[in-house]
Amino acid sequence: MLTPLPRTVTAVACSLFLSLGLTACGDDELNSDEQARRAYLGLDPSVGKALQLGFVGFNTASTANIPPQSTTGAVSGTLLVTGQVDQGSSANKGMRLRIGMTGYSDGEILLGGDEDPVNITYTSSTDTAAQPEFTLQLRGIPDGTFTGTLKGPFQMTGDLEGSVTLDLALTGEIEPDGTGQVLRTTGSTHVTGTATSSDGVYTVDVTL
Repeated sequence: MLTPLPRTVTAVACSLFLSLGLTACGDDELNSDEQARRAYLGLDPSVGKALQLGFVGFNTASTANIPPQSTTGAVSGTLLVTGQVDQGSSANKGMRLRIGMTGYSDGEILLGGDEDPVNITYTSSTDTAAQPEFTLQLRGIPDGTFTGTLKGPFQMTGDLEGSVTLDLALTGEIEPDGTGQVLRTTGSTHVTGTATSSDGVYTVDVTL
């Protein structure tokens, strides 16, 4: 008959498994892909906010540099969009933006089922050149389509520590607002890609 391992040996074995990114020590430990999912869910509302700020910057730009656009998290912090937009009268224009976050949180992340909500706060680099890149290409202005990408890392504190790196692609429709400005068509934006945190990857597929 096998003799059960002492608790201390079991604990050491579990620590080794976790350090290797494995999850064979019980259901109480999160696997890395679930951590990546949670890391993205806390950022999900900010994607739509960043897109909105990008369009505001596009509509108010009088030079290649857009006026910096910012908003607040639902609970704390700020989200700042800066960058450049193509000039001229072309119906096709591009934007090259950066996303800055400082102590940003949209509050509790609801996970569903009987899982407890979690809270995560996000921050980006203070160096604009190292902040996540947000590119947008508008086609057929003012009543056409757009494509874009959002790529780069955010640092996390709170119920998750470390970093999460987004690699997202966006597609959608644009429309005139009747005053000479361009808006994205609500409900037409498709966001796909990945969020990577530690060794975990979460596949993103949402519509805004």
